[in-house]
Amino acid sequence: MAIFFSSDYHFNHQKEFIYKPRGFNSIYDMNEAIVERHNKIVTSEDVIYVLGDLCLGGGSDEALKINKKIISSLKGNLKVILGNHDTHSRIQMYNECWNVEVLGYADMLKYGKYHFYLSHYPTLTTNFDDDKPLKARTLNLYGHTHQSTNFYNNNPCMYHVGVDSHYCEPVSIDTIVEEIKQQHSIFSHISS
Repeated sequence: MAIFFSSDYHFNHQKEFIYKPRGFNSIYDMNEAIVERHNKIVTSEDVIYVLGDLCLGGGSDEALKINKKIISSLKGNLKVILGNHDTHSRIQMYNECWNVEVLGYADMLKYGKYHFYLSHYPTLTTNFDDDKPLKARTLNLYGHTHQSTNFYNNNPCMYHVGVDSHYCEPVSIDTIVEEIKQQHSIFSHISS
């Protein structure tokens, strides 16, 4: 079993400002590519934390039905942190998907000796502890910003897991830890 992260799939969000910057000509092309890339990386036994905004596409019963079908086709055990577009009707639909567990608006995860605060929004979780090692800090994994870079203002303790900075693919926890360690090393040299 591996652990992956992602956010802001925005399935069926029929707005060009979402799918065009991701390199797609239509929402249908984007939906198909995200599902394909997700399922190429994630296996049925894996856990994937989705940090908000799995889908949009209106609140009609038909839109919810389409989104449910797409989400149910994703491999892995999805653990969903709620985002700003996760309405009551979408949360209800997530709870009906066989592969989804809704965790709420934030959660904590310990992996090895690392501690992660999982949220949709970027959250400052460390302050005045630049002298402490990464394993003694709480690291924030977040989505929401649709940024094309992996760190919030180059802060090594705030890592963006969204599809917009990961080629519309999930990112593994091991890759995240390695990139955070690299950024911390760069950041420490700059701060000194």
